[in-house]
Amino acid sequence: MLVPYKTTNQKIAMGLLSFMPEEKDVKKLLKTIERYDSDPNWKLYLWKKEDFVGVIGIFIKEDRAYLEHVCVNPSFRHEGIGRAMLNELRRILPCELSPTSATRNFMIACSEEEKSS
Repeated sequence: MLVPYKTTNQKIAMGLLSFMPEEKDVKKLLKTIERYDSDPNWKLYLWKKEDFVGVIGIFIKEDRAYLEHVCVNPSFRHEGIGRAMLNELRRILPCELSPTSATRNFMIACSEEEKSS
């Protein structure tokens, strides 16, 4: 289940985002979470199974959303959680979702999996 990020979940969100290679640096990670906290065009969602196991974040500009971050706790990878987060996000967004250079391969892999299913 996709749950909108709240500052009460900041440590959980930061922990999940830190699994992304470009978010390993603590200063960069703090800037990223601060952007999600303060900029209304940046939206972050957590994926809850029994606990929070994934995170997905977007930047909205005009009539398009850009997938900025997507990460699943390594203990829960290869269970389809990333694809489920992406599908749920697409369902709730009022606009088209596009990848960034960091998320392009993930979105391509998800569409290829959907085609082969």
